[in-house]
Amino acid sequence: MTQQGVRWTADQVLALAPDDASRKAGSRLGTAGPWSESGCDGTGAVWGLCKGSGSKPYQAVIDTTGPAYKCSCPSRKFPCKHTVGLLLLWSADEQAVPAAGARPDWAEQWLKGRRARATKAESGPTDGESGLVDVEAARRRAEKRAERVSAGAAELEQRLADLLRGGIAAAERPGYGLWEETAARMVDAQAPGLASLVRELGAIPGSGPGWPMRLLEECALLHLLDRAWLGRAELPEPLAATVRSRVGVPAAPRGPALRDRWQVLAQYDTADAKLTTRRIWLYGRESHRSALVLDFGAAGRAPGTALPVGLTIDADLTPYPGAGQLRAALGERYGTGPAPDGPPPGGTATEAVERYGRALLDDPWLESYPTTLTAAIPTPPKEGDDHWQLADFDSELALPVTPRTARSALWKLAAMSGGAPVTVFGECGHRGFTPLTAWPRGSTEAVALT
Repeated sequence: MTQQGVRWTADQVLALAPDDASRKAGSRLGTAGPWSESGCDGTGAVWGLCKGSGSKPYQAVIDTTGPAYKCSCPSRKFPCKHTVGLLLLWSADEQAVPAAGARPDWAEQWLKGRRARATKAESGPTDGESGLVDVEAARRRAEKRAERVSAGAAELEQRLADLLRGGIAAAERPGYGLWEETAARMVDAQAPGLASLVRELGAIPGSGPGWPMRLLEECALLHLLDRAWLGRAELPEPLAATVRSRVGVPAAPRGPALRDRWQVLAQYDTADAKLTTRRIWLYGRESHRSALVLDFGAAGRAPGTALPVGLTIDADLTPYPGAGQLRAALGERYGTGPAPDGPPPGGTATEAVERYGRALLDDPWLESYPTTLTAAIPTPPKEGDDHWQLADFDSELALPVTPRTARSALWKLAAMSGGAPVTVFGECGHRGFTPLTAWPRGSTEAVALT
């Protein structure tokens, strides 16, 4: 059983901050000086009053089982510097934030409202008749959307055929505008997945030596996805569900929820002009299953779900449909637990590539797969080269590090290693290995690299 109210480390708290400015400001507030009436309890609630520039102190309350935050300050950052500071104080000083029996009224009101909303969301609609009407309306909307997506896929097939007829080498001449116009057509067809893939195609021409071959490979995968969508009625349901998700048709999680002690292995954000996407990798300590939780926020704003690396949560996860899909929805959270006894089971570089290859059988469009390397040595590029590698300690094999990996993360990993093998968790795919979290040799403490 996990324990409610287990206090986090400072690194886990700082990983929740939305930016460097919030981390610095929160660190300054992580002392007892500005705080009063602070406390916590066994349900995962933490609260306190922080002295600000006004006459009234700011009221900060946190539900660490979410985690979720509430502060009366006017900041639009989430979490704000006051909640970051309170969590830092809670993690470091049991006397400044003691276990208390009763919550103040303002904290109690928010916590009760939050949990009441969660209970209502889980119970779903209670009116059976209106539920039937909603189901029928949803079915008609899904059919209309499928027709639009099919029309878009057919149009995209024609454009791919025109591209090949004119020659791949000539794809550099029209510039990016042609690809963006095609992507816009896919958005109109309600196929955002196809639109995203088309935009990726547009970035390949002129991207360096060998780009025609890379463009041909990506066009082939896009053609495969198009044909799979148009012939989805003949596919096994798990594969058809994967095709729907790749095209961009929304789906709800299905199947029985799995309760486990989920170890948070990694969390990182990617962003474009419209959306911030947060990816959280989890590992079930009892089920030995990997899971991916996705959350989204408007451009420039952090998503609401935040789980610091190294934390263990006792929670339900419900999988999404699809062959080989690891994505799951985070359900009820029962609390946090003590740090795990180290990284999840892993293997060699060869085993990592084999695992990714097996995953491709279920999802040919999969870009990467979660993997733990048990004894990897980060190797900086040689003179005249620009490519890092993760070399196996017991063999001459190595995995190239993906170009998107931040240099700061690589040098942090190299400093942690010092030439000795370390355990590294990351994503292994056709572009290489992206390291996300590491454990120094002989240590059970996870160090986030992102």
